[in-house]
This record gives sequence, C-alpha cells and structure tokens, in this order.
Amino acid sequence: MLVAVIGLVIGVVLGFFLPNFYPVEYSFYISIAVLAALDSVFGAVRANMEGRFDMLIFISGFLGNAIIAGLLAYIGDKMGVPLYYAAIFVFGGRLFQNFATIRRMLIDRYFRKK
Repeated sequence: MLVAVIGLVIGVVLGFFLPNFYPVEYSFYISIAVLAALDSVFGAVRANMEGRFDMLIFISGFLGNAIIAGLLAYIGDKMGVPLYYAAIFVFGGRLFQNFATIRRMLIDRYFRKK
C-alpha cells in the first residue's frame, strides 16, 4: 500500500513539472480516459481491502476502460453526438460508489474497531 501511495505522489509531481507530450486537442479525450483509469484504481483499492484483488483483472480493466472511454469520446466527437456523457456517468458513478465503500470500510476498521 505504501508503494502505491509513493508511486501516486511521484506520478502527480512529474505530471505537474514535465511538459505535455500530447497535442492540446487531445486533452478532452485524455481527461475521459483518466476518469476511467481512476475508476479502475478505486476499484482495485476496494478489491484489495475486501481481500479479492487480482492484478490481471486490474491491469485489463485499467487499460480496457481507459481505451474504451477515450475511443467513445473520440467517436462521439467525430459523429457530433456527445457519447462521452456515457463514460462520465458510468465511470464517475462507479468512482464515487467505490470511494463511499472504501470510506465506510476505513471508518469501520479504524474508528469503530469491529
């Protein structure tokens, strides 16, 4: 768990200080893909806390969700249809649901001492 937090901090710091390696026109698609990736990360944290984490499922979900969300936004943009809303609703909803579950588990584990 500590290694994951250190990796996250290093990634955020590098993201702030390194120059962009992609054109600005792709920022919208990348932001949708990041939302999908964050959903996978929160799902992995939840699965780890429940004792059912599987690295293969995490990696395939992380990459698959990010690629599908980015492609969905791109195809919708080309068609003139806001398909990215589907990704925002699904991944955003799941992200908040996973966060709520993690929060409840942490409160139960550290404050209620079940």
